[in-house]
Amino acid sequence: MRSPQPLRNGGDNSSSPSHNPRFQSTVAEHKLRRFNSLILVFRLVSFSFSLASSVFVLTNTRGSDTPHWYHYDTFRFVLAANAIVAVYSVFEMGASVWEISRGVTLFPEVLQIWFDFGHDQVFAYLLLSANAAGTTMARTLKEMDTCRASNAFCVQMDIAIALGYAAFVFLGLTSLLTGFRVVCFIINGSRFHL
Repeated sequence: MRSPQPLRNGGDNSSSPSHNPRFQSTVAEHKLRRFNSLILVFRLVSFSFSLASSVFVLTNTRGSDTPHWYHYDTFRFVLAANAIVAVYSVFEMGASVWEISRGVTLFPEVLQIWFDFGHDQVFAYLLLSANAAGTTMARTLKEMDTCRASNAFCVQMDIAIALGYAAFVFLGLTSLLTGFRVVCFIINGSRFHL
């Protein structure tokens, strides 16, 4: 009859402490889930603002005698940047839901962490530059008396640009949180200090 204790010298010693998985408390799991939920909320808000900005730009056509957004390169840039961020946010929301529900990342952990942080940074700066360019063009149109002739066009573009800035703020906050995950991964070897 075999002994219930594992072998000490040789043999299969799979119950040794070096083979046990890393201990995670339920409190740490809840902290990680709350942290990932906060990232998901920021991504959802960023998606909402960038989608609303895109819709405001796309629907800003009045008649043949008023200016149209597609006649201005900067407003096309505002539309493109907000649409790209909206699509990216949908993908990242899906990855966040996957991570929250299953407890694992969509890609390998190191790749997912750097992917999230790098793309959050790039798209946040894309939004900032597009909205800054849109702001400059909106000011130029106001100085050229275009807005006096078609005030509704300028007001709607101002709203679209403001929504784009709001999307930038929440994507920037998301970038801070994913940056925190990168630092935790570098220091501890995990996405979040558990």
